[in-house]
Amino acid sequence: MPNEQTKQLTFGAMMIALFSILLAVSFYVPILNLITSLFIAVPIAWYSAKFNRKASILVTVVSIIMSLFIGGLLAIPFAMIHALMGFTIGDAIRTKKSKLFMLLSTAGVLLVNIVMQYVIVVLTIGINPVKELLTIATDQYDQMGVFLERFNALPKDYDQTVADTLYMFETVMPSLFIISLFGFVFILVNILLPILKRLGLDVPKFPPFSQLRFPKSVLWYYIVVLVVTLFVELEQGTFAFMVFANAALILRVLLVLQGISFVQFFILEKGWPKWTLIVAIILAIPLQAITLIIGIFDLGFNIRSYVKDKNRK
Repeated sequence: MPNEQTKQLTFGAMMIALFSILLAVSFYVPILNLITSLFIAVPIAWYSAKFNRKASILVTVVSIIMSLFIGGLLAIPFAMIHALMGFTIGDAIRTKKSKLFMLLSTAGVLLVNIVMQYVIVVLTIGINPVKELLTIATDQYDQMGVFLERFNALPKDYDQTVADTLYMFETVMPSLFIISLFGFVFILVNILLPILKRLGLDVPKFPPFSQLRFPKSVLWYYIVVLVVTLFVELEQGTFAFMVFANAALILRVLLVLQGISFVQFFILEKGWPKWTLIVAIILAIPLQAITLIIGIFDLGFNIRSYVKDKNRK
């Protein structure tokens, strides 16, 4: 028992030191910080995967406190993001959770973390980053309007188009934020897991993307949202309008991903060359309307079984 506690303390001190070094480099070394900032969570994840939750929480908290001595108060939010993500990833590895669970839990922790920091910034400093971003965007559009007016190329409805664009951007900003957050976590998890695997940890794996199958309820939710937006006049600026606009965007993204998955499944099942797979994935984004329809059919009907049976025959 004493040997185990000594091992925990020694390894924990090493991970705190490594976390602090990576954090310092990410704060003070230009260019190199673009690389090191992707690996700050590794020490915490490594420790959390090897030792119990109580010891891991202690190491995580101490690492965050150490950031205060490295970069002052500005370093604490940055350290909290990476330390808590590392703890969540390591804890999921230690408890043998699936990679999907790891992705969802890490994204959830990051979401709560960022929202809390956002609220603290608004309440303490009085600065609303969202409004500041919209103000900057408005100024950029105004400058573009002045530039176009000099060459007599300013459309008559330019101001109204800009106002509508900014309004829709502000409306769907929550869903854009959530989608971006999940994308960031997905990339980060896929960067960190191979490193943790080389460190001797048994990390989970995602099934092939071609086997991706969202719950059929996603399709039903999309149909409900589509019916409501088509037949119910939602007044702009209301809470209901914001909810349905964001829900429609998130569900649309999920169905497009489902469509891309089916396209990949179809190409692999047919045994076509790999370059066709790459071309299909690249074209899936500009042709997202068609990809969306494919995703709807893939969830609504068992067309994968039909493709398999026909291919075998």
